[in-house]
Amino acid sequence: MCLACEQGDIGLRWEMIEIISSGRLPEGHTAEDLRAMGLPLPGELVREQQPDGTFLIKQVAPAATAFVCDTPDR
Repeated sequence: MCLACEQGDIGLRWEMIEIISSGRLPEGHTAEDLRAMGLPLPGELVREQQPDGTFLIKQVAPAATAFVCDTPDR
């Protein structure tokens, strides 16, 4: 991939991350599309406004589920 294409791809991914962090799916994309691109889904990112007015985007850790063993006792 040439440098211009790589920079364009990075710019597109950043725009998509900004949309996702606001809790929306990017227009024309599905959850499966985002997963295939290695991007998080809405709700997996949070935007926090900093004191200087900038925004910090953080990925939220998935909720831990309790382990349940489904094998019969022997």
